[in-house]
Amino acid sequence: MSKQPFRERLNHGPLLFDGAMGTELYRQGHLVNKSLDSVNLTDGALVEKIHRRYIQAGADVIQTNTFAANRLKLRQGGLEHQFDEINRRAVQIARQAANDQVYVAGSVGPSSLWTNEKEHTHDEIVESLVEQALLLIDEGVDLIIFETFSHYEELRSAVAALRAQSDIPIVATASFVHGNVTNDRVAADVVARGLNDAGADLIGANCAHGPRELYDILKTMVQYAPHVIGQPNAGYPRRVDDRMIYMATPEYFGVYARRYLQLGVRAVGGCCGTTMEHIHAMAGATAMLGSSHKTDVIRVEAPPGEHSEQPLPEVPLHERSRLAQKVASNEGFVVSVEVNPPTGLDTTKQIEAARMLQAAGVDVVNIADGPRASCRISNWALGLQIKNELNMESIIHFCARDRNLLGMQSDLMAYSMLGLNNLVVITGDPPKLGHYPDATAVFDLDSIGMLHLVKRLNRGLDPGGKSLGSPTQFFASCGAEPAAVDYDRELRRLEKKIEEGASMIMTQPVYDPLILDRFLDDIAHFDVPVLVGLLPLASYRNAEFLHNEVPGMLVPQEIRDRMKRFDRGPEARAEGIRIAQEALLHVKDRVRGAYIMPPFGRYDSAIKILECVGYSMPDGYEYSE
Repeated sequence: MSKQPFRERLNHGPLLFDGAMGTELYRQGHLVNKSLDSVNLTDGALVEKIHRRYIQAGADVIQTNTFAANRLKLRQGGLEHQFDEINRRAVQIARQAANDQVYVAGSVGPSSLWTNEKEHTHDEIVESLVEQALLLIDEGVDLIIFETFSHYEELRSAVAALRAQSDIPIVATASFVHGNVTNDRVAADVVARGLNDAGADLIGANCAHGPRELYDILKTMVQYAPHVIGQPNAGYPRRVDDRMIYMATPEYFGVYARRYLQLGVRAVGGCCGTTMEHIHAMAGATAMLGSSHKTDVIRVEAPPGEHSEQPLPEVPLHERSRLAQKVASNEGFVVSVEVNPPTGLDTTKQIEAARMLQAAGVDVVNIADGPRASCRISNWALGLQIKNELNMESIIHFCARDRNLLGMQSDLMAYSMLGLNNLVVITGDPPKLGHYPDATAVFDLDSIGMLHLVKRLNRGLDPGGKSLGSPTQFFASCGAEPAAVDYDRELRRLEKKIEEGASMIMTQPVYDPLILDRFLDDIAHFDVPVLVGLLPLASYRNAEFLHNEVPGMLVPQEIRDRMKRFDRGPEARAEGIRIAQEALLHVKDRVRGAYIMPPFGRYDSAIKILECVGYSMPDGYEYSE
């Protein structure tokens, strides 16, 4: 593979940097009271092995083992005479491991002398840092990363000085202390603007904080710089059996990598305490959220100049399914309730739930595709069983995670043959969030690309332009997050989804009526029907979890306070139902219907919510407590 220039690659989707080198060397028996940079000379094979393992974990960028190898730092350990040899050997080891498949970043750490001007002036310190960077450049690194600088002025001065002497890409990351300021009391917005103005290509924050704490810093930085990187510690270390152990799990890192990227962060990675497992967990997020930016993503068009047959007329919307007919007619309130496949082989509970919902007047059941990246019966199988036994339609979630382009087309053709014509097209959760973190994500296409594929099939053409003989007749919906952190990006992507054929919008749950009103106002010109998402809160803990840990979910303090009054149990669930009813009543005249996600398999809670708009539990069924 011939790598793109780093700056071009930075503009084509998120990058994954590696994790801690020092942590791995320590785990292998190299003590921290000796120079870990000198291991390049004494145990270079181990350093190369660590690099290779990070590459295998999914890293796009590895960093040389030179964090404390500037001349002034080496002098403190009596190793100044090996300055040249340690740095050059580090680059040679990293480049050998990279094999021109990933980028090699020359790591330059702080001097730790910035506040001690009696020993060295600031000019001398900056000169030392730039000297090391130029040596790493001379040996062939792809970029320089100034990392973990707790004094903003030291970092800014080093970036500006190197930029005056070299055009190499520069990454610059600051370390923030409690209060979200650097040691010289500079806030994140000033750091972001200053490093950007000094000439850094990618700026950000690392070390000091765990994933959750770093989130707020990055949220500020993305407002002031075009390219931001986040490299958190694995939390704060704790002493266990005389070892310093970092407690944040790889799964936790995977969740927050996704949240960072949804903020608009362009690169993620790990700092102190992070391991290959942490980086591997983050790889799923970069794969999922990077698919729409890939330059090598499989095309869903015939290559220019190749023969492409003429498209067929699309089946009119109202003829594609009973759901499509009801939506197109603009008559009656449309209701979909989520009924997910089991993790085992027995679908009795799901069939009975669908039967009860159908008797209550619910139009369709909504069947997720491996929700939270868990392994379940394929959703189309449950949808077909419900169709055959109850003559009830379903909306099948169709996600990109598990299928390459060929698999997507094959499955869609099968759905069409089976009469499963209602789809909601989503990108899907990466496997790193679920029970099988070692499973491989595919993400040949994102939701926009998949909608384009569906649109072509609805015109009788496969991705290569070959005729299918007749068109499919899918009624395709898309998802939307009214409370998305990067709201402008969400609206841009939603517009593209509609351009690619989405005929209905199904929102994530929204608990703040002002947010939902804003969203409906902003998409009014799309003239596309909306089903408002409703997820009744089950407990105070459930509300806090959704607010703090689930991207795109925002539970206002007032709502969380209401749930806190009851904490958990039947009274808390009843309060959750009331909150969902209030949300539905607030927008029922502005939306086409509701998409209800009953928590923990309590399907009757959907009917309780719908009581406020005239639905009721059918005869022969009872509400459970």
